[in-house]
Parts: sequence; structure tokens; C-alpha cells
Amino acid sequence: MKNIAVVLAGNGVYDGAEIHEATLTLLAISQQGAAYQCFAPDVDQTHVVNHISGEEMPETRNVLVEAARIARGNIKALSEYKAADYDAIIFPGGFGAAKNLCTFAFDGPDCKVNPDVEDAIKATVDAKKPIGALCISPAIVAKVLGDVKLTIGQDKGTADALESLGATHVNTTHGEIVVDEKYKVITTPCYMLDATITQIADGASNVVAKMLEMA
Repeated sequence: MKNIAVVLAGNGVYDGAEIHEATLTLLAISQQGAAYQCFAPDVDQTHVVNHISGEEMPETRNVLVEAARIARGNIKALSEYKAADYDAIIFPGGFGAAKNLCTFAFDGPDCKVNPDVEDAIKATVDAKKPIGALCISPAIVAKVLGDVKLTIGQDKGTADALESLGATHVNTTHGEIVVDEKYKVITTPCYMLDATITQIADGASNVVAKMLEMA
């Protein structure tokens, strides 16, 4: 049975992992006969957002602790990730990917990537194993790898920012994937488009299927 590492950025679209994307990724992995292990960096969130009002809240939360809600407690610190132990790694989206895993939401192409996230991506590439990225998560991959082919959907501003990092962006619609054969990176837009939960499931499933094929 193949085993996939799933990297979560917290819990909740505005300040953590997008819960639909995360859960449907786990479902796709299980439905396609593989196992998964959730990971998250053990760091404080950039901020906490009220998901009703959209306003910032005066409190501090930990990315690993919050992500454990999605993982039902079965989660490890990303610093423990070893590429040799897994067949692939995948990053669901959500603003947390661009706030907690890197600073793309604030700094664009000048963003910094969390060291554990960068190490995990580089180790996976060195091991010649697939990397999946949903929604805005391809921005992290672009920052780390540079000359990678990927998609975030159709948003020109974001696509231009990624191409300024050396990436090649391909416009896509619901459920479509883009495959970079050199780095074994598979991406899909998910909620970077105006999408239904069914369309999110299609994208996650298609990425997982390609990852397992390439693993």
C-alpha cells in the first residue's frame, strides 16, 4: 500500500487549511487504495480570523494543534517528515498555505517559505517522488523550485507572480490538472476558482490519481 504525506496549514480557509480540500484529499487517497499521514509545521498561525465576519481575532493559535482537528489527532510535526518513508506528498490549499506555510499572501513573489516546508519539498524532489499542490499551494512550490510547470486556475495576477519566480503557468478549469514531468509536480486550482464541493472532489481525486501513478 502506498503512503502519502498530507501537509496541513491549520484549520479553516481564511487562516489555515481549506477544510473541504483537506478532507477530500484524504478521502481520495483512501478511496484509491493508499494510506496517508497528516503533517503540519509546529508554529504559531500568522493570525486568527473569525470565519463569520472575516475579521481578525485577538488570539494566538498553533498550526499543528489546529490542523490536528482535521486529522482527528493523528498528526505529526512536519520537522519529522522523511521522504524515504512516503511515496508522495501533497499540500491542500486555503489561505493558511499562503500565510502559515509561506508568506505569499503578504509578500507575493518576495515571500519566505517555512523552513520545514521547504525542506520537505526539496527532500521529496531529491527522492524523485511526486508532489501534489491544490489551490494556492502551488505558489509555495514555485518559490522553492522556480522553473516548474503548474496551475492556480485563471487568476492573472497570481499567475504573473508565479511566473516571475520562474514558473510556467497553465490556465485550467475545474478538475483539470497540470503535470510537471521534471519535478513530478501535479497541481489543480480547486477554490482558486468559484467552485462547488463536487468540483473540489474532482480536482483532489485527479491529483491523487496522478500522484499514485507517478509514485
